[in-house]
Amino acid sequence: MNGLLFKTPGELQIALGERLRRIRLSRNADQATTAAKAGISERALRNLEAGRGSTVETLVRFLKALDALNGIDLLAPQPLVSPMMLLRTHTEPQRMRRPRGSREQGTA
Repeated sequence: MNGLLFKTPGELQIALGERLRRIRLSRNADQATTAAKAGISERALRNLEAGRGSTVETLVRFLKALDALNGIDLLAPQPLVSPMMLLRTHTEPQRMRRPRGSREQGTA
């Protein structure tokens, strides 16, 4: 994972394509069958695996065809805490407030 940090976007696309190819091969699926099951052309599949100009839709169709949608959770995990919900939560006061005008006159 650390090695990915210093790669260019193009190099990352190639690395992703290689990993997707390994997923397909680990499921003993050829390109033609996978492309047909995904509803994409073989050329689109080859481009995806080569890291060349693919769309998010092609990636999602590929993952769905190979029953590998857990890859989406790894790419973009659900946030456990919503920052907006944190702003909306009511916090209990930490100390008591005196009502205005309750001070007795003459005491400081």
